[in-house]
Amino acid sequence: MANTLLPSDIDFDGPFPRLQRRLRIGIVGGGRIAVTQAMAARLSDRWEVTAGALSSDPVLAKERGEQWFLPEDRCYSSYQAMAEAESLRDDGIDAVMITTPNHVHFEVACTFLKAGIDVLCDKPLTNDYAEAAELVRLTEETGQVFGVCYAMASFPMIRQAREMVESGMIGKVVQIHVEFMQDWMIPEDVAQADHVKWRLDPAKSGATSCTGDIGTHAAHLASFVSGLSMTHLRAEMHVCGAPKTLEDTVFMMTRYEGDVPGTLMATRIASGNRGGLRLRVFGSEGGIEWDMEHAEYLKYNRYGEPDRVLSRGLGHGLTPNVERLIRTGRGFPEGLIEAWGNLYTEFALAVAARKDGKQIPANWLSYPRVAEGAQGVKFIEAVVTSHQAGGEWVSCEVDSQ
Repeated sequence: MANTLLPSDIDFDGPFPRLQRRLRIGIVGGGRIAVTQAMAARLSDRWEVTAGALSSDPVLAKERGEQWFLPEDRCYSSYQAMAEAESLRDDGIDAVMITTPNHVHFEVACTFLKAGIDVLCDKPLTNDYAEAAELVRLTEETGQVFGVCYAMASFPMIRQAREMVESGMIGKVVQIHVEFMQDWMIPEDVAQADHVKWRLDPAKSGATSCTGDIGTHAAHLASFVSGLSMTHLRAEMHVCGAPKTLEDTVFMMTRYEGDVPGTLMATRIASGNRGGLRLRVFGSEGGIEWDMEHAEYLKYNRYGEPDRVLSRGLGHGLTPNVERLIRTGRGFPEGLIEAWGNLYTEFALAVAARKDGKQIPANWLSYPRVAEGAQGVKFIEAVVTSHQAGGEWVSCEVDSQ
């Protein structure tokens, strides 16, 4: 019998509809980011956390499951056991969130896709492009829903910026500049923290740390808003702070479709910057600028005219597609958890539509898909190749050999 999760009379021009029931999600990982994502999933009012593989130690898995208020029989000590058991339950999970260190993503994602369970995976998608490409292929083969946690793309003002660029409000895009600057790796002993150790371990984090963790956010955001794929880059990776096994800083020149030039910088040694993700897209007739530390606002200008600042809030001139993602009026702040909540909202609707066999318009949901995750892995590999070649230009197109 088919699921009936979405209402039969969806208005694709109106707000996102309520589901007929909350979807069930499981967790593989269970660290700090899982707590953030679980809060966001609950905020969306479309998910409940019902199962987890929170440790390979059965005792610890049970203890952590109790902290998540999970039933004892749904606290698993392996993701393989979780995928098998949940796929056989009448009330099994509808999807899984993967919040493990990077090196585990591929095998976990494959296991749940093959079990018929939809996937939302943290980024970078994998540490190897061949594995990322295999996940794209497997997703297409199974018809499953596969989202990737580029949550910054779910801020309402980023969606507004994307629509403005797409509709030609800044003219033809001529430059793209993006940076992600943080300062939390400045302390000399930072590498001793448990949540940092794996990020500096090549066996777990892959060939990069800063590039794969926050540089990929910057690269994704630049393409997401501009509508242009990055084609080439030349990069330098640096350790600017205390000695580390992997870089804490990366600088690069970039090129996008149509030979549009740009820059990308990412670092964790920029004192005074905590969430310093900034995007500027300049066109032949104007430009847009956004800063995550002031995420409620979007600067917009047309050359020769007074600058304008758009602010997030219901009923204040944003497009209908953007207003779907807004919860409060202007002046009542929303932030990162709400952006995560928007990602989980759109992911939930995609999962429900698949289960109900409903066709969703292509432009209705804009959560990042598995192909965007694979592009991020290609980007990382191109950065490493360019750096090792002394900063040469390198292709980062996914169809390039």
